[in-house]
Amino acid sequence: MSATQSGPLERKFSVPDTGRAAGRAAHVAGERVANGRILRLVKSGPERQALDSGQVDAVLDPASGNAFLLPDARRALFSAGGRIANCLLAALPRKAYQSLLGELEPVTLTSGEVLHKPGERIWHVYFPNDSQVSLLMVVADRKALEVGLVGREGMVGIPLALGADVSSVLALVQGSGSALRMKAASFREALGRCLPLQHEVYRYAHAKLVQARQIAACNRFHLAQARLACCLLLTRDRLRSNQFHLTHEVLADTLGIRRVGVTNAAGALQRRKLISYRRGDIRILNPKGLKAASCGCYEIVRKLAL
Repeated sequence: MSATQSGPLERKFSVPDTGRAAGRAAHVAGERVANGRILRLVKSGPERQALDSGQVDAVLDPASGNAFLLPDARRALFSAGGRIANCLLAALPRKAYQSLLGELEPVTLTSGEVLHKPGERIWHVYFPNDSQVSLLMVVADRKALEVGLVGREGMVGIPLALGADVSSVLALVQGSGSALRMKAASFREALGRCLPLQHEVYRYAHAKLVQARQIAACNRFHLAQARLACCLLLTRDRLRSNQFHLTHEVLADTLGIRRVGVTNAAGALQRRKLISYRRGDIRILNPKGLKAASCGCYEIVRKLAL
């Protein structure tokens, strides 16, 4: 079946034999979950025959657009030395990471998409790869202030690790990209049996707490222009790119200022030829100069976040 044919099957790619047997027993249960999900999507016909004969390695869910890798393909991606984009997952030992593969599913996050709402139950945790998620505190008059930003360094859904299953913030996708998603129940189960995952999640939760305190002090004492420079540098670091898209509205929520304040701060940085900014499309022209224009909180938060 070619890649251009319709249906949920993805084109076959080469899967090396090396390492397929290693760790098979460690995540048999995860494979059963993955296989059951795939069999529900592909029940009969030529696509099922292709699946049974080993001609495909992934299945697409037409409803969500998500791709589900077959267990052998998941192991092949790891044994082939593929880089794990999410830093929290990359910090896990090999066996610990492999034990999670059956429960992790790749998803595409779209800018403006809401992952969690305040006061509502958390159904999934997310490990961003090249996407960004803004955590916003919403007050009674519908104003919002960013209290955290999650990228490839961490995860969305920390309350689950701390014994809570309801979100206190609005988790809003700020930058489109890929992520790995896990059901809340599966995450809690994995956290209970996998000590390395527990260690990394708790370490990250502590870093986010310290980071929130730093940002609170920054918002109180530092000027908008320096805070904007800090924000742009942190976004650059997370996305690994000097070009990205951030609207006035998003930046206003991030910095806790009015949109006119964003316009003035961005205009000042642009006049200094540190950035170019047009209709939300931002390009950092002089990273060193922008760092000099930012407050000292940049280095502190960068070390905590990345």
